Amino acid sequence: MQKIAIAILGGMVAVWATSCQKQTRPQEESTAFMLSDSMMREIALDTVVTETVRNELTLVGKVVPDENRVIRVFPLVGGNVEDVKVELGDHVRKGQELATIRSGEVADLERQMIEAQSDLLIARKNLSSTEDLFESKLVPEREVITARQIVDKSQAELDRVKEVFAIYGISKSASYVVRSPIDGFIIDKNINRGTQLRSDNAESLFTVGQISDVWVMANVNESDIPKIRVGMPADIKTISFPDEVFNGKVDKIYNVLDPETRAMKIRIQLSNAGYRLKPEMHATVSLNFEENTRMQSIPSKAVIFDRSKNWVLVFTSKSKIEARPVDIFRNLSKRAYISSGLADGEQVVSKGQLLIYNALSQ
Repeated sequence: MQKIAIAILGGMVAVWATSCQKQTRPQEESTAFMLSDSMMREIALDTVVTETVRNELTLVGKVVPDENRVIRVFPLVGGNVEDVKVELGDHVRKGQELATIRSGEVADLERQMIEAQSDLLIARKNLSSTEDLFESKLVPEREVITARQIVDKSQAELDRVKEVFAIYGISKSASYVVRSPIDGFIIDKNINRGTQLRSDNAESLFTVGQISDVWVMANVNESDIPKIRVGMPADIKTISFPDEVFNGKVDKIYNVLDPETRAMKIRIQLSNAGYRLKPEMHATVSLNFEENTRMQSIPSKAVIFDRSKNWVLVFTSKSKIEARPVDIFRNLSKRAYISSGLADGEQVVSKGQLLIYNALSQ
């Protein structure tokens, strides 16, 4: 009887254990992580590759107009400013009227024009009379030559005055009209209606600049000077457009240091479509350059920092995703260089990885 009781008890234990295994296995399988098709469409995968290590130098700069496309407009005559047609920031066309100046110098030029025209008329009449007398053998030929010389001098004086009128843009009134020399924007204005201008005024009235292309002037610390090369690509960011990157390149290195800041200036040229970059805007400049080292590289956004470590999600299949710690040699704005933890050809999750990482960490 004792043996029968033991056999029955053993059978009950076996049945109970089998039942527990059947209940436990589905529970374990139900907790296994697997990406759904909809989640697969939301993530992005990138392949680990070995490439030349790049470095990044961040500088502080300022947007300025292209000096080759900036013209300062000076007063050619003194006088009283009667009218100003434009304001700071206005877009103007070549030849557009900017201001009107009433000037005594212009009145004097008109007098010179009248005198030159009168002198030429008299000289021509005198030449005609002298030629008639010469044909009649009443005067020698040298008087005809002298009369022709006087006509030539009078004509030259009239041409000179006309050229001055053309240069100054003077009309028949005693007013001088200031016109824009190029298409562009008014980026500086130093006169108002009623301003008295002296003929020896050394200050420009307006500054007109074209800003379809602009420069960014940036300061380079003395220790970073050896890293700078002409033609280096540059990424520009501004406070006004924090989510947009403007691309340019270094086109000039000023090989002198500011004695106060001990910094060297560089110039970056870039296109300014839509005139979104304004002169005097502050800019952050990122310069990228290569080093003599090759290393495994992934997008920097694929790296997750947690528990004082850097992690990367290595993707094998929808049901096999590994959260793997990695050692980062350098992490730039776009690329991260990995010194250990990954192998070439492996795929990492570079979009939507935080959601997956949190699910795997539970």
